[in-house]
Amino acid sequence: MVWEALADTRVVVINGARQVGKSTLALSVAQRTPGSREIYLDQAAVRAAARQDPDGVVHHHGLLVIDEIQRVPDLLLSIKREVDADPRPGRYLLTGSARLLGLHDLPDALPGRSETIELWPLSQGEIDGRPDGFVDAVFRSGADTVFPPSSLRRMDYLDRALRGGYPEAVHRPTHRRRARFLESYVSDLINRDVKQISDIERPLDMRRLLNVLCGRMGGLLVLDNIGRDLGLPRSTVKRYVDLLDLVYLVRRIPAWSSNATTRAVATPKLLVVDSGLGAHLAGLTPSRVTDITAPVGPLMENFVLGELARQLTWSEEPVRLHHYRDRDGVEVDAVLERASGEIVGIEVKAAETVRAEDFQGLRSLSRKAGERFVAGFVMYAGRDVLPFGDGMRAVPMSALWETSP
Repeated sequence: MVWEALADTRVVVINGARQVGKSTLALSVAQRTPGSREIYLDQAAVRAAARQDPDGVVHHHGLLVIDEIQRVPDLLLSIKREVDADPRPGRYLLTGSARLLGLHDLPDALPGRSETIELWPLSQGEIDGRPDGFVDAVFRSGADTVFPPSSLRRMDYLDRALRGGYPEAVHRPTHRRRARFLESYVSDLINRDVKQISDIERPLDMRRLLNVLCGRMGGLLVLDNIGRDLGLPRSTVKRYVDLLDLVYLVRRIPAWSSNATTRAVATPKLLVVDSGLGAHLAGLTPSRVTDITAPVGPLMENFVLGELARQLTWSEEPVRLHHYRDRDGVEVDAVLERASGEIVGIEVKAAETVRAEDFQGLRSLSRKAGERFVAGFVMYAGRDVLPFGDGMRAVPMSALWETSP
């Protein structure tokens, strides 16, 4: 995707969380591009030079890679002047660990001059070397999609959810070692990265908020309830959630409705970007998830929604991720919607068995969407693909990454 973007776009931005491989990807592109140069803004001397002479720093005839551009956002004005004067594609490759369009001191978002590629923690397909083609396949073939059988059981899926997708965590051999990494990761992000983009009066309150959010992953993001539980004003909770979104720790999943106005005011659902981080902060461990009372349902829902969100960054056509909830409280965990209006509904079950009533929300969504409804799937921890009526199927969660596009 980066090479395709550089071929016809002046400025390409790789945006994503820390430790997901942005710098590694950008460096690999630079190493294969003759005449390229790299600038790393995590070095104090380089930052000082960039602030002192931004025009001089960004002037380069070949590809210029600038790592962590959010550290010196004024460079974007100089880049704008450069690409307006010389509109050749492939001029700049930027990386950022914060959503650049959300930064209040951003001088210019380079409209019409840039393309942003979001890099998430590793997907299961990237970890296993599998096709990761579920989204494209189901929009092409609906309930007739051919899904491979699965050999995984419930605990296998829980292990994957607990591991998450940060490359550093994936490569660590034990849960204890992954927990050490995740604890340091959160501490550094709040005490360093968040402070770079906003003054927060009490970092401990943000950490408490993040713990509460992870305990509610997969649930509705009701700011008033969270503020009441934490003893914080709603305005503070909203501001802190916005900041956690900016640094790629959480995402809001908007509600789906056939009415655009209803969508705008409906309560979003909370997605923790990495299920391993969410599980760690929610106190879920390999031994804890074996307890029958452990809240593994929200963890598995977050895991599946995270895999879907990753696939949307490389799907053939633009697809948006929503959730569905009607006035009677009937819900569907994920609604995938194409720009054309076609939708696919997905419900997540952490059990190894599936029942007809598990399709209640999907059937309600099908009636609401009418001809726009392509298919409905219950993703569960079992092994078999099972039909449940017209356009409805139960499929193993592994279909997410095992299905070819």
